[in-house]
Amino acid sequence: MTLCLLLVSSHATGQENNSGFATQTVDRKVESLLLMERLDDIAYVDVVRLAGPAPAYQKQTGIAFNDSLLDNQLKFQAYVFIPKAVKQNRKYPLLVFPHGGVHSNFSSGSVHPLREMVAQGYIVIAPDYRGSTGYGRSFYENIDYGGLENEDVMAARDYMVESYDIVDPERVGIIGWSHGGMITLMNILRYPEKFACGYAGVPVSDVGYRLSYQHPDYSKNFTVEYHIGATPEEKPEEYARRSPVTYARQLTRPLRIVTCANDDDVSVTEVQRMIDSLSYHHRDFEYKVFPKMPGAHSFERIDTMEACGIRFETYAFLARYLKPPKPFRNLKDLRKASYLYH
Repeated sequence: MTLCLLLVSSHATGQENNSGFATQTVDRKVESLLLMERLDDIAYVDVVRLAGPAPAYQKQTGIAFNDSLLDNQLKFQAYVFIPKAVKQNRKYPLLVFPHGGVHSNFSSGSVHPLREMVAQGYIVIAPDYRGSTGYGRSFYENIDYGGLENEDVMAARDYMVESYDIVDPERVGIIGWSHGGMITLMNILRYPEKFACGYAGVPVSDVGYRLSYQHPDYSKNFTVEYHIGATPEEKPEEYARRSPVTYARQLTRPLRIVTCANDDDVSVTEVQRMIDSLSYHHRDFEYKVFPKMPGAHSFERIDTMEACGIRFETYAFLARYLKPPKPFRNLKDLRKASYLYH
């Protein structure tokens, strides 16, 4: 019944005048239900509304009232996952978990890593930062890849620290894969005082270089008028500003980067540029380049025993700095938390 009401309401509101955006809204609402259902046994799941900086791209409307409010902050939503085992008088570590994709949203595809995080006692916030899908055309076109999306993620982090007494501000980590890995890098490099550590899986690292090897259609995500509006050749400094590799020398916090040789989305050569830049600046960090792996770009997020073993290594890294109350002792612990049986 709830699902039916959501499907009807998404079409009845009239907020989307395009069938593609209406479909995205339905998809997001279904994914929200799936997240809540599949985490219900171990986590309290909430959706909160927050505000980040004003949109990066503004166009005058000619209407004085509207134009006077162009500097209003942009509202966005975030998922909050709190382990049901928490006690009010204790402090728990927080993981900030930005989703991947140029235009995407946080979805049930992250259920298994989420279950694993929550089972160890992590509180998690997963923001649907500007440009995410399922919130209509306007929010979609407020994309700011490598730009103000990072401030949205910071706003989500700050909200948790300021609003929940059970969150330990000294034990905040950030983790993400692909575009989420890029956001991890950008935040830990530019705002080190906010995080104890970061984990970047198969991270986008150099946006200009990335466009050089992707299909030409991919570039349209960046060259459209409401986004960067130019190619890397036309505005190299703008693409550099949006790339983690530019800020490599600023690393001061523990960081782990992982990629594989046959990644079919974020080329291993792109991630290697990040690794090389960090090494050039004599930064202290961990990394691992796996050989060709099943799953390619998703090699550590599929559900095989091998992928679970790689995630076990990820959690071991995070646990050194965030001290979760119930760290996994072995792979069987992880499998039981994520899949109920091992």
